[in-house]
Amino acid sequence: MVERQMTRQFLEDAFCGESKAHMRYLIFSAEAEEKGLKNLSRMWKAIAHAEFVHARNHYRALGYIGSTEDNLQQCIDGETFEIEEMYPVYNNAANFQEENEAVRTTHFALEAEKIHAEWYKNAKKVAEQGKDVEVGKIFICDVCGYTVEGEAPEKCPVCGAPRSKFVEF
Repeated sequence: MVERQMTRQFLEDAFCGESKAHMRYLIFSAEAEEKGLKNLSRMWKAIAHAEFVHARNHYRALGYIGSTEDNLQQCIDGETFEIEEMYPVYNNAANFQEENEAVRTTHFALEAEKIHAEWYKNAKKVAEQGKDVEVGKIFICDVCGYTVEGEAPEKCPVCGAPRSKFVEF
């Protein structure tokens, strides 16, 4: 684990940069795929994986990967921060500034994060008993991120997207 503050800050910044690159490249890959640019899509996806590897290595070096219960608590803390502090403030600011797309996207994220926090809390209770969580089919709305177990609804309760917009995991 990295001890020195300057190096620690550099690695945290690098983790953030690699994480953002990973997501950007996956987004670009999906866009290229939709346009029929299969090789470009594949290239972006491959390099996104390399960025994931870099981010994972930095995260490990920082000592942030703990027990399953610790990892779940990190998730709970992160989702709780997003629900109670981050997204309400972002949404209010976007609303005040009449940035309708930002209002929409922060609302979508906030609603999904509420579900994710509950899932992580339940998973932590199960993990504390030394067991794996039981979960059925998971469906994610590809428009807003709404998350549901079991079956996808006919219409997304957050954004109104049809069932066909849900991705199964």
